[in-house]
Amino acid sequence: MLKISDVVQSKRSAIWSVSPRDTAYKAMEIMADKDIGALVVMDNDNVVGIISERDIARNVILDELASRKVPVAKLMTRDVYCISDDKGIEDCMKVMTTAHIRHMPVFKGKKLVGIITYGDIANALLLEQRIKIHDLENYTACTDSVLYDED
Repeated sequence: MLKISDVVQSKRSAIWSVSPRDTAYKAMEIMADKDIGALVVMDNDNVVGIISERDIARNVILDELASRKVPVAKLMTRDVYCISDDKGIEDCMKVMTTAHIRHMPVFKGKKLVGIITYGDIANALLLEQRIKIHDLENYTACTDSVLYDED
């Protein structure tokens, strides 16, 4: 069974973050530049929230806020779902699906080690299924050859 640590390790991507005092505009600039959909909001090395493109789009546009002035703290999600890197990918999928979230910070102990996306988990589940199918095909091929080689 694949673990969250396997997925984080396979991504080898940096953890991009903003401060709660940074503007929504700065957050969107970073997301556009890095081609990512969310940023962890960090204050003194502590995760205090997460902000996504959706958070900015919905709040800035619908509330007619000035993206160059409004701080991330006003728009971010404060109740952040996190996961330990030793959990299985099925556990993560269950949380993400139930909570309707697409990005989740990953911790090893108390250290932030990555961010996992819904797409990362879906791809990992597909890979795990392919591995299981391959193993079953090899097992049945070996079993068939043993049964028919005795003749």
